Amino acid sequence: MTVAAVAAIGARTSVSGLALAGVDVLVAEDPDAVRQAWRTLPRTVGLVILTAEAAEALGGAATAPSPSQPLTVVMPG
Repeated sequence: MTVAAVAAIGARTSVSGLALAGVDVLVAEDPDAVRQAWRTLPRTVGLVILTAEAAEALGGAATAPSPSQPLTVVMPG
């Protein structure tokens, strides 16, 4: 059985604590950095936790269900 990885994208102050739970943290402090982090997610990532700001930077495409991309959840703002 293969277990998918979990990643988080957002500002350091919002996502850094998730590393303690084994989440791959991708610090992205501005919209361009968020989009770059999203584009470079490894294929092994099955769940992405986004800050509200990161979700806004990615637009609806990232949070819309699709079999070709990981499941996403948005942290409350």
